[in-house]
Amino acid sequence: MNYRHVFHAGNHADVLKHVILLAVCDALAAKPSPCFALDTHAGRGLYRLKSASAQRTGESDDGIGRLLVERPRVPAITRYLAAVEACRAVHGHDAYPGSPWLLAHALRGSDRIACCELQPVEASALRENFAGDDRIAVHERDGYAAVRALLPPKHGEIRYGRGLVLIDPPYEAQLDEFDTVLATLKEALARWPQATYALWYPVKLRRALQPFLRKAARLQAKSALLAELLVRPDDSPLRMNGSGLLLLNSPWQIDAALQPALHALQEALGEPGASTRLEWLRPPA
Repeated sequence: MNYRHVFHAGNHADVLKHVILLAVCDALAAKPSPCFALDTHAGRGLYRLKSASAQRTGESDDGIGRLLVERPRVPAITRYLAAVEACRAVHGHDAYPGSPWLLAHALRGSDRIACCELQPVEASALRENFAGDDRIAVHERDGYAAVRALLPPKHGEIRYGRGLVLIDPPYEAQLDEFDTVLATLKEALARWPQATYALWYPVKLRRALQPFLRKAARLQAKSALLAELLVRPDDSPLRMNGSGLLLLNSPWQIDAALQPALHALQEALGEPGASTRLEWLRPPA
């Protein structure tokens, strides 16, 4: 694998993913019982947007950079921006939180987080970034295989009835990745059926997504919700036009929280032809 997330940290896809991730975490933390989170493709958890690697693409300028200027007054986005600013208060003005940092920020002392990263350099940085937080276990291993090893989760005598599994692969294998993802989700749902599952996916050509979404709708989950942000028309073959999250077993009424956030992100980050999509593939019963 040659992928390095630092090239894309803070871009429009990260913004969408992290706004939704925090909304899910806040819903989980609103109930008193402890929960467990698994991040299957964690990266290093903390990025420097002024580093040479990040500046090589400059993608954050049209993502978090633009959003910090626009500052839409929508609760889910305000929550996300507050988390970014909390990260910068500790780590410096150019810091950007990856999903492990946001999980650690949003969840509680009684909750537990497992972060998987296959690349040794990134895993080492991840371990160093969270060395002082005993809620977080870092696993230098394949995140897909970790689903079988770590679910259903337990910590000592605690068996977790609630939680989140975030699957955010680099899609280096292109469309073949969807087959792996679907198999992983099927197994994970069988092992821990009550968890919320959040799968990030890129949107390049719409027709390429349709077979995957049809199969995803048939997974044995209580509900399946799509949330997409396209910052340009979805028929451009040259680059990623947007991204989406598939939420399985999503928290109650999360669609009501995400609807205004998606529209605000389209206004703040979109080019002509930008669009959003919030659709139930399987409505909650």
